[in-house]
Amino acid sequence: MSETTAPVTRAASATGSATPARAVPRGKGARISLRALQIALALFYGFASALPKLIAHPSAVESFETLGWGSAGMYTIGALELAGAVGLLIPVLAPVAAVSLSALMVGAFLTQITAFDGEYAATPLILIVPLALIAWVRRHDAAGLTKLAPGRRA
Repeated sequence: MSETTAPVTRAASATGSATPARAVPRGKGARISLRALQIALALFYGFASALPKLIAHPSAVESFETLGWGSAGMYTIGALELAGAVGLLIPVLAPVAAVSLSALMVGAFLTQITAFDGEYAATPLILIVPLALIAWVRRHDAAGLTKLAPGRRA
């Protein structure tokens, strides 16, 4: 058994053996570090990335005009980034938000390569790494979303 994970088991099956349901971070330091990473990324996406787009900062306007996406594209990307930032702060949504922001970063990488000659292409790739870590470690937290689905029986 690893020091960083501890099994959480389901009820014994018909064969009498228990099956691991999931592994959760065991150490308090690991939980705090992961939460700090989520908060840092949420602040980055909310303030440094989404806000300039949502307030139509001249640099954001210029970039989206260069792409030919105009203000509609700028506001859409800004809203998606803001939604992802908020999602990173809500435990049940954190893995979904991390995967969604990763997909957005793949698009940002491709856009940087094709439209801006790769000038800042490394930035989205670097951001995918901590997002993938959050998505992986918090993947079991998304199971709570099924409880929120309408018409689902408990």
